[in-house]
Amino acid sequence: MKMIWMTLSQTRMILKKKMMRRIQRIGRTTEKRGKNTLRKDLTDISLLRSYIHLRYVDVSENHLTDLSPLDHLTHLLWLKADGNRLRSARLNELPYLQIASFAYNQITDTEGISHPRLGSLDLKGNRIHLVTGLDPQKLISLHTLELRGNQLESTLGINLPKLKNLYLAQNLLKKVEGLENLSNLTTLHLRDNHIETLSGFSGEMKSLQYLNLRGNMVTDLGELAKLRDLPKLRALVLLDNPCTDETDYRQEALVQMAHLERLDKDFYEEEEWAEASEIRQRLKEDQEQEADPEHDEESDQQSSH
Repeated sequence: MKMIWMTLSQTRMILKKKMMRRIQRIGRTTEKRGKNTLRKDLTDISLLRSYIHLRYVDVSENHLTDLSPLDHLTHLLWLKADGNRLRSARLNELPYLQIASFAYNQITDTEGISHPRLGSLDLKGNRIHLVTGLDPQKLISLHTLELRGNQLESTLGINLPKLKNLYLAQNLLKKVEGLENLSNLTTLHLRDNHIETLSGFSGEMKSLQYLNLRGNMVTDLGELAKLRDLPKLRALVLLDNPCTDETDYRQEALVQMAHLERLDKDFYEEEEWAEASEIRQRLKEDQEQEADPEHDEESDQQSSH
């Protein structure tokens, strides 16, 4: 019995060594907390089909064009595939996948992403023109979406009510549209686009606290009134927009948004709050007078006497 046990044990060791050599032939493999990192100019990861219990996979900085072998890794929790030659992030539904990063590839669309536990999706630095296929009925856990540095011309298609953080900097956007249902969104980055108008922001975006519009083309300070209905907006960044050259820019922003605490890099002082409150009160009184014709008649009669 002892000899048989030793033979079986030795056989397992030989098989294990062969398996490891096979993996090492397709790249450097680091096993730490079940994480496999494969980097060596890979063009094919078909061998990974066999390792269905892998939970952490990093295949970044290779020459991959196809991730379909990962469809078989039904226990996968974390995937990093940055810096490859992927044209799509499409995969079969992976029931436990929570974090996925496909940054700096050649991806042109957002189709085929339907993982129910996916919380964070990174697609920055790709070639996406329009967001399509992101189904809120399937992406029920997605809270962070990174689309910075693409070629987006519209914000349509991002109808994900559970979303909390949305990064759309460095695209080709001229306006905001279709984000009305993002009632849980707290952070929205729109830096370095071509936005001229602030239409498209809705009171339904009731959780939005931080809005970055730096480096856009907002010229008219009157546009700030369109942010008035955002009840929780506390921090706004407008640096490098033409409107910031106006002498009363900082004051006007606070007049329009009574709950604003920070503009650009600076917090508002108590004196600024008090002054803005007085201006709002005067404006309110003026509007009430204009809306009351009887008051105007009385004023005219008093002036005639």
